[in-house]
Amino acid sequence: MKKKIAGLMVMALITVLMAGAALTGCGKSAGKQAILVVSFGTSYNDSRDKTIGAVENAIAKAYPDYEVRRAFTSQIIIDKLKDRDGLKIDNVTEALDRAVADGVRILVVQPTHLMNGYEYTDLKEELDKYNDRFDKIVMGEPLLTSDADFEAVIGAITEKTASYDDGRTAIAFMGHGTEADSNAVYGKLQEMITADGYENYYIGTVEATPSIDDVVAALKNKGTYERVVLEPLMVVAGDHANNDMAGDDDDSWKSVLGAEGYEVECLIEGLGQIEGVQQLYVAHTGAAIESLK
Repeated sequence: MKKKIAGLMVMALITVLMAGAALTGCGKSAGKQAILVVSFGTSYNDSRDKTIGAVENAIAKAYPDYEVRRAFTSQIIIDKLKDRDGLKIDNVTEALDRAVADGVRILVVQPTHLMNGYEYTDLKEELDKYNDRFDKIVMGEPLLTSDADFEAVIGAITEKTASYDDGRTAIAFMGHGTEADSNAVYGKLQEMITADGYENYYIGTVEATPSIDDVVAALKNKGTYERVVLEPLMVVAGDHANNDMAGDDDDSWKSVLGAEGYEVECLIEGLGQIEGVQQLYVAHTGAAIESLK
């Protein structure tokens, strides 16, 4: 009887051990999987929740088998949030080290960058240092990558602002701009949005071309506008949207256009608030997951 009980106990122990092996994996064969959503970051709490948070939530809803984590690339913003609000957010290195320490074996990194610029390249180089720390690690594409992405963004922003497109109103989107070759996305977006028949939509940048002067020249060339609606072509409506676009200084877009005689309305809403944009990030994350198979 004792031998029978002992035998049953051994079998039970073996079953438990096998179940544990199935859950934890053997060596590097299996384990936790996570999606790390990487953003530049913002110190504007409301906008962060409505944009970055909304993108993260959409990704989490679409891929429930993955744990969704957050990282920011701006250390200045990370430090400000910690000092001002007591909010701790990992930078990319901290997030990667934390994933390793937590036993994550499969990591999908989805940036919320608009384009494949310097920040995207820097992120890729950082991830390359961790190739041997995970079973699999893959990086998703930025928002504007394929022609289909451009069309999806055009559809999202024109649908959102359709009520303003009355022929007397220009709808101008303010991007950041970059010295990288990827700055060409702004010109391409302008060409495609015009070719799609949205003749009252204009794209400009804060720190590159097309500039606000280029936008003003285009509006004057059209010659029929009484009003201009401004909105950021950025995932987050942060400092640039609130100050460079809608601020009261003489060089803000609102002030420059007002001085030209236009009635100006500012929409302080980031692209991340638009469901169509959120779903595009979801699709890019899905493509990255698919590439793991």
